[in-house]
Amino acid sequence: MKTHTIALIAHDGRKAEMVGFVKDHYDILKEMNLIATGTTGSYIQQTGLEVTRKLSGPQGGDAQIAAMAAEGLLKGIIFFRDPLGKHAHEPDVQMLLRICDVHNVPLATNPATAKYLLLGIAKEEGIEV
Repeated sequence: MKTHTIALIAHDGRKAEMVGFVKDHYDILKEMNLIATGTTGSYIQQTGLEVTRKLSGPQGGDAQIAAMAAEGLLKGIIFFRDPLGKHAHEPDVQMLLRICDVHNVPLATNPATAKYLLLGIAKEEGIEV
């Protein structure tokens, strides 16, 4: 039974990078409950992993995932942000980042940090790497 849940989010310019990351870490991720924003989730589903999809980010998916973090339902969040782009839902993104800080939820915003987040969860949960 999967008892550890992580959320995966990627801005449009980073979705391909997220799919590559998921493929590279498939063996760890298959042991976790995956939550994702809508469009990111549809990309991840193409890898064969099961993903619970929330709304797309601009339609409130970031806020839904932030609520899960505030409720203590997530082990971590991987959010490949586009730091150079402008996003209409930037207030939701900032709120998500703040919620992670307030509730001490691990948050990775790039592949290098995401790798260590996954390795840490895997070690803590006894998942073979």
